[in-house]
Amino acid sequence: MRLLLKITILVSLLFSFSNAKRVYKLKMATTWGPTLSPLYDAAENMAKLAEELSNGEIKIRVDAANKHKSPFGVLDMVKGGQYDLGHSASYYWKGKDIATLPFTSMPFGLTAPEQYAWFYEAGGLELMQKVYTKHGVLSFPGGSTGVQMGGWFRKEIKSLDDLKGLKMRIPGFAGEIMAKLGVQVTNIAPGELYTSLERNNIDALEWVGPSMDIKMGFHKIAPYYYTGWHEPASEMHFIVNKRVFDKLPAHLQKVLTVSMRLAAYDMYIQNYDMNATAWEKMKKDYPNIQVKTFPKPVMDAMKKANQELRDELSAKSPLLKEVLDSQDAYIKKVREWSKMSDYLYLKDNI
Repeated sequence: MRLLLKITILVSLLFSFSNAKRVYKLKMATTWGPTLSPLYDAAENMAKLAEELSNGEIKIRVDAANKHKSPFGVLDMVKGGQYDLGHSASYYWKGKDIATLPFTSMPFGLTAPEQYAWFYEAGGLELMQKVYTKHGVLSFPGGSTGVQMGGWFRKEIKSLDDLKGLKMRIPGFAGEIMAKLGVQVTNIAPGELYTSLERNNIDALEWVGPSMDIKMGFHKIAPYYYTGWHEPASEMHFIVNKRVFDKLPAHLQKVLTVSMRLAAYDMYIQNYDMNATAWEKMKKDYPNIQVKTFPKPVMDAMKKANQELRDELSAKSPLLKEVLDSQDAYIKKVREWSKMSDYLYLKDNI
């Protein structure tokens, strides 16, 4: 009788073990430090959503840049298998693959709602996988900052001549455009930006928008705040090691992609509110801030330089050209509706 009881217990335990759900423990590296909200928040929120929606079958450890010490090495670390996932921005990899550039944002390009529609309804996501699978990873939208501001300037920009010799921190593709117009472009570590502006080492700088600029304090030094043109829909990205993703059961692949999509849109909402809140405080505390748009001759010159650079790069990369052509075609389709809906509504109600 005692032996039969032991056998029954053993069979019961074996049955329980055989039906126990496997837990997939994954690691995610971010480009951001833990205090860089809302960028880091998007990674944390995605990890929480994935665990909740999978009933604990997925557990993701999120490592901030100060832990893995390689903020711009996220793609390489995910590709190499040191991390299973990453959260960063696609245009950081333009030196490795220029075709990654448009998936974050392009000057004078799609707005955030337009870009999300392009990703999910007009083939943008498929093109992104075409670009990224060459690197052994999959990429998904990871949260938008929306339109980024054109930067903080010590002096008003009244003409193209005011850009000649101007020392400005503005990285990436926008920096190349500004350089063509005579700006002395530099890239400075975030922790040194305020001091560089305060000490006149630079005359202007571009960061993000009120939600993140307010923490940096640029508005205390430079009174001219220019509206955006260079990053109208800056989308962050989740990247996933393709081998890791392919090994997940189908239902967990779905959980992961849904979690990324929800966290991305949550970040866009969060950042929109943060911008509004920060700008309200900036205006109250520093009423001398002047919001400016660049004069038409300056904007026309920027657009010309932008097109020249695009043409040069597209000639070297057929895949980049395919992505840019897809975005251009979608702008032609969607922009008329954007004008009829958002633009004319705002124009008539402000």
